[in-house]
Amino acid sequence: MKIKTYKDIVKNMCYNLRVNFIKGKELNMKKIIPMSLVVVTTITLSILGFLLGGINLSDKQKDILLVLLIICGSSILYCFIVGELAKNNSQMDKLWSVLPIAYTWVIAIMGGLDTRLVIYALITTLWGIRLTFNFARKGAYRLKFWEGEEDYRWEILRKKKIFKSRIAWAFFDLFFICIYQNLLVLAMCLPALACVDATAAIGVFDYVAMSSAIFFIFIETIADEQQWQFYQNRNRMLNSGKKLDELDAPYNLGFNTTGLWGYMRHPNYLSEQSVWICLYIFAIGASVTSYGIFNWTLFGPMFIVLLFLGSSTFGESVSTTKYPMYSDYQSKVFKYIPLRKYK
Repeated sequence: MKIKTYKDIVKNMCYNLRVNFIKGKELNMKKIIPMSLVVVTTITLSILGFLLGGINLSDKQKDILLVLLIICGSSILYCFIVGELAKNNSQMDKLWSVLPIAYTWVIAIMGGLDTRLVIYALITTLWGIRLTFNFARKGAYRLKFWEGEEDYRWEILRKKKIFKSRIAWAFFDLFFICIYQNLLVLAMCLPALACVDATAAIGVFDYVAMSSAIFFIFIETIADEQQWQFYQNRNRMLNSGKKLDELDAPYNLGFNTTGLWGYMRHPNYLSEQSVWICLYIFAIGASVTSYGIFNWTLFGPMFIVLLFLGSSTFGESVSTTKYPMYSDYQSKVFKYIPLRKYK
């Protein structure tokens, strides 16, 4: 047996460090390149929406927008004050599925209950009821409205060094959770406002928008139900006294790989983004776009894509630390493209 010298040991360590560094760079590049493409594409389309679509609001649209901004501003104040006093920062999470219903019906009613606007509001209502139900069964809503289950991500973020200061967290709560997300929810409903000045009757694009949005609401419903059933079954077994590695497959992985989740890591996120992109097609059908697809309200659905880019990245970083096999799942299953089934 050959005894390694100190020089050999150091040389071997340096080699392993270099190999791991190169592998790490390759893995990071695989993530960074597609993420960068998404960021550049969404921001570019948003800018083109403003530049090519222009902002030329009619008096009716200005009146409607003022009402929407009053609702949005009230929601910002409510979420911040109640969230800070109750130390529960999921106040905006509770309103995420409710506010779009209010916004689109305000637009529809003040827009004269035009058929296109009513259809838009009905689809948004269907989306909102489904999402509210899914959040409610997780314990989000209580009679004491300031209470309820808080999103686990806020608790994780509060533990980070940068947010140890109460003031630092309050600023994050105000500007990101309350202001940014409230404005984002308003923005994703603005294509309906653009449709108020429609110059075309309901046609092919409207039928495409309606059918595709309903399709993705259906897919999102299936994905959330599969996720709910998986974690209910897993938690029931864990509560019986078993350890995670003692559970039957696939529950022993800790994360869901059943149904749609076996083909995509985030079928619910894919559907959520797609719903709002599909609803934007109503603006194309209303002939309020320039150069085919560009209207200033395009930034709403585009920024939803950016939000879920960040949300999915953060969520996966948490899952990777909690579940040893999650990295393997990432390497074998695409985030949104159902090309391979996890085995």
